[in-house]
Amino acid sequence: MQEETEDIKWLEEEPEETLSVNPRKFILWLFIVSIVMLFASFTSAYLVRRAEGNWLEFTVPAVFGYSTVVLLVSSLTMHWAYFAAKKDNFNALRIAISITFALGMVFLYMQFQGWVELVRNNVYFVGNPAGSFIYVFTGMHGFHLISGLVVLVFALVAAYRFRIHAKALDQIQIATTYWHFLDALWLYLYFFLLYFH
Repeated sequence: MQEETEDIKWLEEEPEETLSVNPRKFILWLFIVSIVMLFASFTSAYLVRRAEGNWLEFTVPAVFGYSTVVLLVSSLTMHWAYFAAKKDNFNALRIAISITFALGMVFLYMQFQGWVELVRNNVYFVGNPAGSFIYVFTGMHGFHLISGLVVLVFALVAAYRFRIHAKALDQIQIATTYWHFLDALWLYLYFFLLYFH
């Protein structure tokens, strides 16, 4: 009887299992949520201000469409990097991250060319609110894309040091998730601007 009571007491004292979350993944998702809230407030403000009138009608630069394709291709190469890491294909992993980085740089260059086209069409940051908003949207996305490029650099360094492999996928998962999010965010902004310009 005493043994049974000791067993029951031991079972009662056993700590409950807690669900553990990788702190870096948790921070990433907090960051993503904050970016979503930021851009949701930007687009809401855009719609409210547009409805008030005195709004400059402009054509969204064609180069933004081409840069969208570049970013979509970069999502494919980023996913290739993730699958390469799962299979311990280190050469493919490094090549895929490098290509993704290069495509990200091409995207930024094309965004800059879009700004040049806007200026050529007399759409400026200062002046009509329509111009201010498009520069804020694309500029803020560009800033976050640069942070994505920094994440890629860290992933590439880790890949060369063999710190990313089939049994250590956290870093490549974080990089992939963030990159796909940035792509999805740009798609949202691009089609928003096309529809509501």
